Amino acid sequence: MKKASIPSGTRDFLPEQMRQRLFVINKIKSIFERFGYEPMETPSMEKWDVLQGKLGDEGEQLLFKILRRGTAVEDLRLGRTDSVSFTSFDDVVDLALRYDLTVPFSRVLAMNGQLAKPFKRYQIQPVWRADRPQKGRYREFYQCDVDIAGTDSILADTEILTIVYTALKELGFSAFRIRLNHRKLLNGLVAAAGGAEHFKDICIAIDKLDKIGEDGVKKELQQRGVSEETSQKLLQWMSMKDEPLALIDRLVPIIGDHEDGQAGLKDLKTLYNALIAQDLDTNFIPLDLYLVRGLDYYTGPIFEAVVDEPAIGSLSGGGRYDKLIGKFSGTETPAVGATIGLERIIDVMQELGLLDALPPKTQVLVTIFSEESLPNSLRFAQQLRAAGVCAELHLKGAAKIAKQIKYANDRAIPIIAILGPEEVENQTVQLRTGPKDQVTVPQAEAPAKIQELWQSLFSNKA
Repeated sequence: MKKASIPSGTRDFLPEQMRQRLFVINKIKSIFERFGYEPMETPSMEKWDVLQGKLGDEGEQLLFKILRRGTAVEDLRLGRTDSVSFTSFDDVVDLALRYDLTVPFSRVLAMNGQLAKPFKRYQIQPVWRADRPQKGRYREFYQCDVDIAGTDSILADTEILTIVYTALKELGFSAFRIRLNHRKLLNGLVAAAGGAEHFKDICIAIDKLDKIGEDGVKKELQQRGVSEETSQKLLQWMSMKDEPLALIDRLVPIIGDHEDGQAGLKDLKTLYNALIAQDLDTNFIPLDLYLVRGLDYYTGPIFEAVVDEPAIGSLSGGGRYDKLIGKFSGTETPAVGATIGLERIIDVMQELGLLDALPPKTQVLVTIFSEESLPNSLRFAQQLRAAGVCAELHLKGAAKIAKQIKYANDRAIPIIAILGPEEVENQTVQLRTGPKDQVTVPQAEAPAKIQELWQSLFSNKA
């Protein structure tokens, strides 16, 4: 018999882990909805031609392709033929698992032109990438996306950034950075350094800075035909650090009259002033000229949220993509959005101890004193549930009370309801939170008392 296992880069989530995941999901969801975003879902798979050419070379290589039904490959698997040959990739593949949630969102907008604009949606679903599994990087993982389509106002970019900032703060992060840059500013810097014709190559190399270091970037730029003078200027400018608005002012003479560069600086200045007007601490949102982001579809502000410890990569990322939707509809529709990576958020929160204090879901275990009292226990448990109390019944029947208490302790159920003959006769219940902590109350008052006890136990953890 084969040993049971799961594919590399995937995970099972047991109840305790799922409670943590749902806590984070619900927190993020509540923030999205607080800003006026509506929920949406799309299929797990998309047509191959929908995904093709939208994710850049690296993204496309990581797509999980789905074998077209009815091909000769199936005959090969079943032993009906010795070999197969194809002249086109499309003969073999017609679908793929979604790589992200942005391309499906763009496809939905193209198919539903009647949606009122600006259209604001959030989407929390799994995506798949044929990546090499490592810490914080999985082949199946959830993304929490939030996007606005139908407005080119920089206020939309500001709102998305504010949502990411709010989510990280409310999840308990105190040491993070949302690195911010602008694709048009990058255009201006590259042009000012004399490398306009190598823009894409330069971006690919700069995007690897964290992995290969500055010397590695210089070497790759040289290999890609970028002159040493251009490389030196770019790396010197990109290493500039300052308070965001001050850094923008320092970049004005470098950019000169480059139209895209000027537009990028103007957007960033407006964006930072809007963040400051909301009393956001811009020390958490530095202007980072090294930030490139690899996906080809970004056209404006781009950002990426990271923590220094533990070193796990980005927790969130996104930006403006004004041309992607037009690839599906033929009509350009401005859009901006962000994704919050659920898996990395949870991994970091676990490592930082931010999820250790989650209260249990079940508030009370209703015991069964005897077979004769079983109807009373059943009725009481149902009354608690009807009143909004999360209640379990001991499903092994009338075991010794000590065994039922042990079951509650093993399941971390904090309150035990005991219905003995005396309690049944007097229509009361004994609520136990510890060996010496118990109180007897009328059954009609039990729901309110249980909620009071639960709050006193977990008021700092809920």
